[in-house]
Amino acid sequence: MLMSAARTPADLEHMVQQRADGLPLEHVVGWAEFCDLRIAVDPKVFVPRRRSEFLVRQAAARTRPGEVVVDLCCGSGALGAALAATADGVELHAADIDPAAVRCARGNLASVGRVYEGDLFAPLPAALRGRVGILLANVPYVPTGDVELLPTEARVHEARVALDGGADGLDILRRVTAEAGRWLAPGGHLLFETSERQTQHAVDTVTRDGLIAGVATSDELYATVVIGTRPASG
Repeated sequence: MLMSAARTPADLEHMVQQRADGLPLEHVVGWAEFCDLRIAVDPKVFVPRRRSEFLVRQAAARTRPGEVVVDLCCGSGALGAALAATADGVELHAADIDPAAVRCARGNLASVGRVYEGDLFAPLPAALRGRVGILLANVPYVPTGDVELLPTEARVHEARVALDGGADGLDILRRVTAEAGRWLAPGGHLLFETSERQTQHAVDTVTRDGLIAGVATSDELYATVVIGTRPASG
């Protein structure tokens, strides 16, 4: 990948040194492969993980043509871009609190959706309330005390706001589920990743806030996805 990305021998030497110094490969070459797409990834922006392809597949199986899709904590916009490429004619909106991520996502989603800067639901148009069919929320879920245990590539080279989920890793999730029911359409779905050890607490959080919880797992990708569905009535 480095050889194909380098324009000159000097470029290659510089890129090899960056990689040797611990910069994520995706930041060195400027893109990540995700769901067969090439997603631009700027410095300090969260690199989409391969396991998140399972989240996209779960969302795609529940997405109807023309669905309103929201990608919260969108980072580079990889999840929204992948779902838009899979689903038919979705209306895509994405948001992130990190200005660097928003700039990156706007480039990746320029032809398929709109990107807003702000905290969770706050920057979204009020007209989306009660209309969202698919709510992707790849929230940070690493407990604060575990952030320092992450690989250097993540801990040093990705924004902490994209990793740190609070004391138990579920602080941001709780804020999302508390509001999700007001944004989801009847029968709409909230989908997010969590770790195996956090699954039951995440399910309890979803249920407490009035959504019907389900869990999907992939042994191949070591991925756990929780799906919260707004009841079709009420």
